[in-house]
Amino acid sequence: MLLGSIGFFAFVSVVDAEGEQTKEQILDERMAYYQFYSNWSLPWYYLAAVDKYERNIQQVRNDLKKRDGPIALQFSDEFWVGDLNPDKNDTRLSTIAFFDGNGMDGNGDGKADRENNEDVMLTLSTYLSQFGHSEANFQKALKNYYGSDEAVRQVSTIARIYKHFQILDLDKHAFPLPVARDYSYRSTWGASRGWGGSRMHEGTDLFASYGVPVQSTTYGVIEVMGWNDFGGWRIGIRDIHNTYHYFAHLSHFNKDVKEGDIVEPGMIIGFVGSSGYGKEGTSGKFPPHLHYGMYKFNGRIEWAYDPFPSLKHWEIEDKKAM
Repeated sequence: MLLGSIGFFAFVSVVDAEGEQTKEQILDERMAYYQFYSNWSLPWYYLAAVDKYERNIQQVRNDLKKRDGPIALQFSDEFWVGDLNPDKNDTRLSTIAFFDGNGMDGNGDGKADRENNEDVMLTLSTYLSQFGHSEANFQKALKNYYGSDEAVRQVSTIARIYKHFQILDLDKHAFPLPVARDYSYRSTWGASRGWGGSRMHEGTDLFASYGVPVQSTTYGVIEVMGWNDFGGWRIGIRDIHNTYHYFAHLSHFNKDVKEGDIVEPGMIIGFVGSSGYGKEGTSGKFPPHLHYGMYKFNGRIEWAYDPFPSLKHWEIEDKKAM
């Protein structure tokens, strides 16, 4: 491992020495880390999923330090140096081991430094490998570390998506309706809604004719698909950015997709309708439209946010692509 680590460190140094990196170079560097510290029982996409999850929550949490560089992983004092270790900044391998800490030396300098990417990646790889090679073992390791079923679900989703597409660059999005069709929408975030009790509108309504195709806006996994008394026939898709995309009031689904499927931007998942506001099958209580919502998970809670700015951006990009 030592000779390999030195060679890997040299590669990273060359990349960094070239100045400001492009997005492609950054992703290539990350992938190099993931592949180098993977093994037969720990595929690269497990390491990538944990790192991506950590990056996601750092972007939306003020109480977390944002770690610069290609790797976002951060470990708590207790995890790295040991719960009873009096030196919370300890980098000595002997005392970290004595206090049952997990910090390791990945670059061969004799120290376990949480600011060093090689040390961090070796520590994560070793920790996850201890639990076994199956998906269930991976989820057990996540539950043991995060203590949250929601975190386990999100990281597992990211891993599934990375495994399916075998690339890191999955930031492309699509407008939820074909931009060549007739439709209209405006910002309806926060408007009052009365059916089922007073509440605010958590999304944007896009009005179009019955049967206009509804497209996935993202790379993701169909997490929910079926009837909801408020949303009618609806689909929920979770992506690699800890974002849940909600499509409601559909007339029907694309018969070729089902719950658990992995989708990509522009894939047809259903069709515009006016279902909802009643028991299963209720329709026609309002004009046909797509209700589109976005929800972000920050490692603690999930909350809705206004999708209108994203929709405008995706609409412009799709029109350019035409």
